[in-house]
Amino acid sequence: MPELAMVRRYEAAGFRAWPASFVQYDGTWVIRLTAGLPAKRLNSINPLDPGDHSNIPDRIARAARRFDAYGRPLTFRISPLAGRSLPNLLDREDWLRLSESIVMRMDLDGARLDGVMDQIPLKDIGRFVGAALRVHGMEQAMRPGLSEVIGSIEPEAGLFVAEEADEPVATAICVQDRDLAGLFEVATLSGRRGNGHGRQVVLSALKWARHRGAREAWLQVEADNEPALALYRSLGFAEVYRYHYRRPPGA
Repeated sequence: MPELAMVRRYEAAGFRAWPASFVQYDGTWVIRLTAGLPAKRLNSINPLDPGDHSNIPDRIARAARRFDAYGRPLTFRISPLAGRSLPNLLDREDWLRLSESIVMRMDLDGARLDGVMDQIPLKDIGRFVGAALRVHGMEQAMRPGLSEVIGSIEPEAGLFVAEEADEPVATAICVQDRDLAGLFEVATLSGRRGNGHGRQVVLSALKWARHRGAREAWLQVEADNEPALALYRSLGFAEVYRYHYRRPPGA
């Protein structure tokens, strides 16, 4: 079981690094909703205190009305901070368990970055979003929402693109939050994977963050993404904790 103080640190950094357009608290549940992007991370209830388990059915009903207003399916994001009472209730009511993700970290002080190519992050959000949409295979309709989220990031954010023959082949966002460097939206273009582009863009981002004073890197990766896990483990990342998503039966 991870230390809850460490989990809280990464959860708070994640909220700052990938901000939702609407945030509401119900006790220590953080309700995050974003009209422009359907990502579960941006449209979920995030419980932050294992001891906060009062009036759960009423609070779920209130949250459901808010999600309906946004046209989003009611979704919980269950980290170790949720405790056991809430997951047990969801189990009894047959809520669906969706994708699981792993939060990983590594020390940057000892990272082997000396031979890594220096790369200056893009300043043009529009150019980065265009590259990210292509690399991720996302529809152009997602452009306004993704642009809004990236433009709302309050800590320093480095936007990195690896190119081959003037074509984007890998992207990453590195958000430096004091001594933490968080990696987001890391992806490699389908058909160009396995050629080191993802490694290149991640290492360049980490080198940039270390030059700016970051001492620790962290990221979130889906638990079934074996190629990404192999890459991150080879770089020195290790698991800290896991989280998963829950939705009502039939959702």
